[in-house]
Amino acid sequence: MKPTQIYLFICLLISTVVTAQTPAVPAHGTVISEKLVSKILHENLVGLNETRHVMIYLPPGYATSGKSYPVVYYCHSMSGSAETIIEGTPAIRLLERAFTAGVIKEVIFVVADYSTSAVGSLYGNSPVSGRWIDFTTQELVPFIDSKFRTIRHSESRAVVGDFMGGRGALTLAMTHPEIFSVVYAMHPVATGMGYLPWTELGIDWKKIIQAKSLTDLGDVQKDVRTSIFIAVSQAFLPNPSRPPLYCDFFMDLENGEVKVNVENMLKAKKGFLLEGAIGESAANLKKLRGIAFDWARYDGNYDHIFSARVFTRDLDDLGIEHDAEEYRGNPWNKNWADDGRFYTRLLPFIARHMVFE
Repeated sequence: MKPTQIYLFICLLISTVVTAQTPAVPAHGTVISEKLVSKILHENLVGLNETRHVMIYLPPGYATSGKSYPVVYYCHSMSGSAETIIEGTPAIRLLERAFTAGVIKEVIFVVADYSTSAVGSLYGNSPVSGRWIDFTTQELVPFIDSKFRTIRHSESRAVVGDFMGGRGALTLAMTHPEIFSVVYAMHPVATGMGYLPWTELGIDWKKIIQAKSLTDLGDVQKDVRTSIFIAVSQAFLPNPSRPPLYCDFFMDLENGEVKVNVENMLKAKKGFLLEGAIGESAANLKKLRGIAFDWARYDGNYDHIFSARVFTRDLDDLGIEHDAEEYRGNPWNKNWADDGRFYTRLLPFIARHMVFE
């Protein structure tokens, strides 16, 4: 071989090695913002804005392929919004990296706004604080299907979320397997009772029960736990005839003393805690193509950890196939890392269980 040929061969070899070692650059899709005016959310007594912001990510191939795509719906947590997921996390970057690496085929990714003027949606149906499940299933999904090239059957829809949004994702899957067939919840809350009794929450129930106006509540609602359990009462103990909060409570006043209202306590727990709905939802859960959730071992609220451990056992007792994983660390720094739960667990799980054609 001549020196020139040897030189060219070496250059070609080096170029091949470098090319093989250089990761492919992800192609970019498009984020679209839409406004959805909800007739369903118009029915509320807490001042909800019925115009909902919806952010839709269309994958790189959408613009030219002409094909239809499966859809992943994301439920954000309390105090979140569509923007906090699309713009405040690396979700889109991780999705595009996953497309390029072959972790998952291209999907449409949808995040709607479930925020409220208080703590945010608890993903229930209430005439007082909003019919959020109906909004999602009867308005959001048809809205997306009407505007974009989606595969319009349950096998090609997944619903996912984190924290309270994880509760929302599980609730939607448990109640509507005809719409969603795959669910993944990252560190869901309210899966079960946990350790702390609701009678020991440290909430000023006397002030809340005696309030005749929102002004009477003073600074009570600034406490996060208090705000959450007022929202629980509005969602699962609604009473449009009882202002200013338009709900009943699982605590009552008797002769000036705060006492448990047993009937309301049981009703609120059954509505809010997912363990109370497993039995009646067992048939629906068994229709799903995939169920998964995870939780962080070092969450400062041990109730979340304990409840998740019980929840997976409850599912096992009913013969419901699912993936459940407890991981080291806390959920705030594990979900969105480059090697975090979204990329290494959630997306591969959806890829295995959702229909893409």
